[in-house]
Amino acid sequence: MSPRGVAIEGLRERLFAAAERVLARDGAAALTSRAVTEEAECAKGVLHTHFAGLDEFVAELVLHRFAVAAAQSADLPGRAGSGSVTGNLADVSASVLALDPGLVGLAVTRPVAARRVREAWQAGAPGFPAIQESVSRYLHAEQELGRVAAPLDTDSVALALVGTLHHLLMTGSAEATPGSLAQIERLVQALIRTT
Repeated sequence: MSPRGVAIEGLRERLFAAAERVLARDGAAALTSRAVTEEAECAKGVLHTHFAGLDEFVAELVLHRFAVAAAQSADLPGRAGSGSVTGNLADVSASVLALDPGLVGLAVTRPVAARRVREAWQAGAPGFPAIQESVSRYLHAEQELGRVAAPLDTDSVALALVGTLHHLLMTGSAEATPGSLAQIERLVQALIRTT
């Protein structure tokens, strides 16, 4: 346990990692301030010192996870011409589906957290729109290389893929399992024709 009054380096990331372990091990119902700080081996009040409460912490964790997924998707256009189109899109999909459905459920059912996430996205925080833009730019780059059919409406395909990911997260059926990733690959194959 960290001594009281001593700054903890990387505290935010440490608390986020601890929360993700609690969610994975015990489920969303077990995510409390105390459970997170005990898992992070921090003083019990440290979460409330750095966040206005559990709702703000949950919102910030969701925003952090979406920022990670958006950052991973940002390099997607640079991958045009390498690997397979469906494989590249499945990789990005897996990073989105890595969000714990329980966490997403918490963020949706806690009004303060839901409002904070919505406001942050409206203000430009990375989320579904950033991922959708990366997918669209990637598909356009693949079109230019001739690996995706020229008449393909890349914006619509990107919207369909990201909308499907959103659906999977919101219904709680999203987990980056081989079955769900195979389903995403089938969806991509149905939406595009690779050459």
